[in-house]
This record gives sequence, structure tokens and C-alpha cells, in this order.
Amino acid sequence: MSLIRRLFSWKISSPVLSGLIRSFLWMMLGAFILSLLLWGSGLQEQDLTMYTYIVHGVAAAFGGLTAGSRAVRRGWYQGALTGMLYGLAVLLIGFLALDSSPGGMDFLWVLAAAGISALGGMFGVNLQKS
Repeated sequence: MSLIRRLFSWKISSPVLSGLIRSFLWMMLGAFILSLLLWGSGLQEQDLTMYTYIVHGVAAAFGGLTAGSRAVRRGWYQGALTGMLYGLAVLLIGFLALDSSPGGMDFLWVLAAAGISALGGMFGVNLQKS
């Protein structure tokens, strides 16, 4: 039984990597909910811009929260790094998938994601059990 428990209970030791994984999981859940909303209602794709930013903000916040809770100290730093990497990954995916050139507002969004994740990291580092 111990062998099975060791094989299937792996834990990512890097706070940033675990935060990124959690961010992308929340983003996938939000994208699924938005696609159901788009499919089931009369909304158009152009109407989902605000909701998309909300989903990305929530995903960045939970990624920062996870990174901060896994970090021993400096949760704001781990969270900001997680948000910056999350924002750059989303920007890169949008650049490659949509063939759009990144602009100044896109990099402002990356900084906003880093700020939101830093706040999540501040809360996350204080959620640790002492």
C-alpha cells in the first residue's frame, strides 16, 4: 500500500510551477464555463471580453495564492513571478494562435496579472499552517 501511495501522490516542490499549473486549471475551467455560456445563451464572442479578463484575473489570483502557500517566505515575490509567467504564456499563446502582434496594452495586462498574483501570494503565504 505504501508503494501505491508513493507512486500516486507526487507533489510539485516549486511554488511557481505549482502556481502556474493551478492558474491554467482555473483558466480551463473558466473557458469551459464561458463556452457553455456562449453556447446556451444569445451572447456573441465579442460580448465576452470583460468575462475573459475576469477569468484570467481569477486564474492569476488563484495561481498566486497557490504559489504563496507553497512558498516558505516572500509570497508576494513568488506570486508576482507566477503571474508574470502566466501573463507571458497567455500572451505567447495568443500571439501564436491568433497571429496578432503584441502591443503596449498586452504588456500592461502582464503587469496587471503579476500584481493580482502578488496579492494572491501575499494571502497565500499567510494561509500556511504554522
